[in-house]
Amino acid sequence: MGRSYLRPTGLVFGPDAARLIKAGLAASLGGMAHVGFTGACRIRRGKKGIERKDVSLDKALAKEPALMAAIAAPRPRFAGVDLSRVRLMGIVNVTPDSFSDGGQHGEAPAAVAHGQQLAAEGAAILDVGGESTRPGSDAVDADEELRRVIPVVRGLSSQGFTVSIDTRKARVMTEAAYAGAALINDVSGLGHDPEALATAARLQLPVILMHAQGDPRTMQLNPTYEDVALDVYDGLADRIVACQKAGIDRALLCVDPGIGFGKSFAHNLDLLQQLPLFHGLGVPVLVGLSRKGFVGAVTGEAVAARRLHGSVAGALQAAMNGCHILRVHDVAPTRQALALFAAAGGVPVETR
Repeated sequence: MGRSYLRPTGLVFGPDAARLIKAGLAASLGGMAHVGFTGACRIRRGKKGIERKDVSLDKALAKEPALMAAIAAPRPRFAGVDLSRVRLMGIVNVTPDSFSDGGQHGEAPAAVAHGQQLAAEGAAILDVGGESTRPGSDAVDADEELRRVIPVVRGLSSQGFTVSIDTRKARVMTEAAYAGAALINDVSGLGHDPEALATAARLQLPVILMHAQGDPRTMQLNPTYEDVALDVYDGLADRIVACQKAGIDRALLCVDPGIGFGKSFAHNLDLLQQLPLFHGLGVPVLVGLSRKGFVGAVTGEAVAARRLHGSVAGALQAAMNGCHILRVHDVAPTRQALALFAAAGGVPVETR
C-alpha cells in the first residue's frame, strides 16, 4: 500500500496571503494567517517508486482532503505559547562540550542569567540542555545531566519563563517536570530511552519529536535515505502514532526534521527546500539549524560562533515556510531579521 503526501507550493505572505486565503485562492500554511499556498505538489510513494505531480489548490483539496485539512488547520497553543505567529526558542546549553558554546554557561548562575537575557531579547521558550548531542559526542549519565540542568530549570521556571528540557532520558524528563519544565524536547523522538514514551504520557507535557538517524556519536558517518524528506516525514509520522498509542494526545506534539542529525550536506539542503511538506503531519513544526556545521559548509565559516549571519538566513527561510518555532542561539539578531521581514509584509513574529 502506497503513501500520499502534499508539499505546498506557490507560497504567499503577509497581507497578500490574508487576502487570498479569505478569497479561497490560497490556503493557510500550518494554520498561519500570514503564510499561504496557492498550489501543491502531490506525491505518491509505492512499489513503483515515487511519483510527483503539480496540482491546483482545488485538485489538492479534492484528491487529498485529509492532508489539506492537516496542513491548513490552526495549531493549538503549545505549552501555553500562541503559534499563530513565529516564536523563538532560545538555547541554554549547560554543558562543557556543546559544539558552539560549550562551557560558556556551564554552571547554573551563568546559565540562568543567559536564559534571562534570551527571554528579554524575545525568546518565548528557553530550551535547557545538559547533554551535548553534537556529532561524535558521548552520552552523559543521568546523575550528571540532572546536576547540570535541574537548578537552571528551577531558576528560570520560578521566574515565570516557559522552559523546555532538552533530554533523551526519562528520569531527567521527570525531575525537570517537577522542577518546572513546561515541555520536553527529545532529539530521539522519545525513542532512545525505553521508558521515555510511558514517562511523557504520564507527565502529559507537550513534546517536541525530532528526527535523527542513528546516535549522536555515529550519526554522521554515513547517513543514507531513499528520499530524505519523505523518509524523515514517515519517521516522524510513525513517532506521532507511537505517542498516540502510548496515551499522548496529538495536540501535545510538535515535530522537528532534525537538520544536521544523521544528514549529509545535501540532505540538509533538501529538507530546507521541502519544509512545507511537514505541515501535512498536522502538528506544529520546529526548525533548529543555528550555528550548525551545515551552515558552516554553506558559508565557509569553520568557527561555529561566527555563523550568525548564515543562521539568521536559515531561520528566515524556515519562517517563510510556515514553521512555528525557531530554535536559535542568537535571539536578538534573529528577531530583528524577522521584524523587518514582517514590516515589509512578511511573517509576523512575537515575543513572550
